[in-house]
Amino acid sequence: MKKILVLCTGNSCRSQIAQAYLQFFAGNKAQVYSAGIETHGVHPTAVKIMQEDGIDISHHASNDVNEYINISFDFVITVCDNAKENCPYFPAQTKNFHQNFPDPAKANGTEEEILHQFRQTRDLIKMYTEKFVKEYL
Repeated sequence: MKKILVLCTGNSCRSQIAQAYLQFFAGNKAQVYSAGIETHGVHPTAVKIMQEDGIDISHHASNDVNEYINISFDFVITVCDNAKENCPYFPAQTKNFHQNFPDPAKANGTEEEILHQFRQTRDLIKMYTEKFVKEYL
């Protein structure tokens, strides 16, 4: 079974969404973790928009990347530029991937405009993770 770490700045939105979709698409082919350079807690709007797609992330926790430093990951996926620039070193056998997604936690506007931005990011991550699983697992 492959081990995948998804890493972003605060482990509140993008990495949580990516973790959920990777696990959904990979099934029993992978064990998926997510973490942040910092921990900001799981964003309630991320929970809401994932429930819209039938995935419950309300039980997820916001974790610091240093909690996983002793796990041998097959893949590390950074989902924001800040995480890529500040990602700790992982052994050479770890394959690193990077895809910068818009940060919905920084969304402004009405509640509906914010939800729209979260959904846009969710949909981008969903497409990326489905393709990733097909290509690498």
